[in-house]
Amino acid sequence: MRELPLLILVKNDNKADNSYGHVLKYTGIFGGVQVLNILVGLVRTKAVALLLGPAGMGLASLFNTIVSFVSQATSFGISFSAIRHISEIFDSGNERRIGEYVKTVRAWSLVAALLGVAVCVAAAPAISTYVFDGDAHTLEVMCLAPVVALTAVTSGETAILKGGRRLRELAQSQVWMVFATLAIAVPVYWKFRASGIILVLLLAAVANAALTLRYSYRFYPLRLGGAWGALGAGTSMVRLGVAFILSGIFGSGAEMVVRSFLNATAGLDTVGLYNAGYMLTVTYAGMVFTAMETDYFPRLSAVNHDNAAVALVANRQIEVSLLILSPMLTAMMLALPLLVPLLYSGKFVPVVGMAQAAVMSMYVRAVMIPVTYITLAKGHSRAYVVTEGASAVGLVVAIMLCFSHWGLVGAGFAIVISNVLDLAIILVYAGIRYGYRPSRQVLACAAVHVPIGIVAYLATCADSFMLRIGAGGVAVAASLALSLRTLYNKRAKK
Repeated sequence: MRELPLLILVKNDNKADNSYGHVLKYTGIFGGVQVLNILVGLVRTKAVALLLGPAGMGLASLFNTIVSFVSQATSFGISFSAIRHISEIFDSGNERRIGEYVKTVRAWSLVAALLGVAVCVAAAPAISTYVFDGDAHTLEVMCLAPVVALTAVTSGETAILKGGRRLRELAQSQVWMVFATLAIAVPVYWKFRASGIILVLLLAAVANAALTLRYSYRFYPLRLGGAWGALGAGTSMVRLGVAFILSGIFGSGAEMVVRSFLNATAGLDTVGLYNAGYMLTVTYAGMVFTAMETDYFPRLSAVNHDNAAVALVANRQIEVSLLILSPMLTAMMLALPLLVPLLYSGKFVPVVGMAQAAVMSMYVRAVMIPVTYITLAKGHSRAYVVTEGASAVGLVVAIMLCFSHWGLVGAGFAIVISNVLDLAIILVYAGIRYGYRPSRQVLACAAVHVPIGIVAYLATCADSFMLRIGAGGVAVAASLALSLRTLYNKRAKK
């Protein structure tokens, strides 16, 4: 497989660089990968929506949620805790220790894969009964076991690449995966329709594992000698990982409860609509967070013993995330009535109101996620579990209450409400324990862009088409102009 020329410019850093230039560079690079992911994903989503319809997409959403839930519950939290440990060793420059710890990560990833298979098979009847209100899908849930196993292996290797700052190779594997998923999903759904959902998940997991292993093994070849003995060296990683497991269970469990609630009260069509709205906002608009996590968490972990450095890294990341995300969000709110039928089909138009409301939650997440990662970088597992547990409960309660009163639009506002409550809890905790305070630059950035976002949302609610376009267009232009000017000024700053 030939190297991608556009990504050759991405260099592997030998030390943590927390300048604005570095943050912009890597957020931009991985943001570009996510943009490509979205553009190709739009083609895939359109094809899948036409082939499966809302009910079929709802079924695919439930299967994906099951995979996520079981994977999180059995992963030992390796996808995050391994990054923290490898990143600290990487900054020491000790190649031998890195090699030994890579062996430890791989040993625990294999254990996680085997455990995931066992749990998925053993719990299949219970999962099917709870999620689908019957045992009709028990065999299909069992068939998800290989997907869970491959996810565990891939997560471990991805953590190795992130912790070892092999960002160019990680970006390349993600680009190839975008096209592989498209090449897998469309023909399978064309041939088998909804009956091909399990096959698509399995083939996509195989492709993802193969691509990730290709790059990971190039720098850290597989060495089996002493692999099982290396398990003992990973106990501290697993202790932190247990917290990540619990938080993952809370997060995936909350989504499973939400989708099961929607399925029971309104049917699979509503689950498909909710999933489409969630994809458009939390997943697609959240591409900046995916880009951020790839580079941000290793840098944060490398300075986790210095509260002042941690605050600096977090605040700069929040600024860049807000500046990049804000123009996208204002434009997205205005364009959703056109995007939904274009990306899906006319059957998905009822989700527009939900998606427009949920977009506002992305402003909150741009501040919340970098601060949340501080607790992970510090290795304070109990605090992370408590905050994530509170977040999951808040989301479920908010959606149940708001959906019952206002339907899908209420579900969109519920996502915003739960995120605001999460942010308040996390800021109070980080302020008390780590002395973290949002910088003046962060506060100024939020004070400018959040009101512009509110204006953009209010414009979408206007009855007059000209008012919607006029006020919304002004909001988009103002947000874009302010972001570009600020990013240009900060680019050269250290």
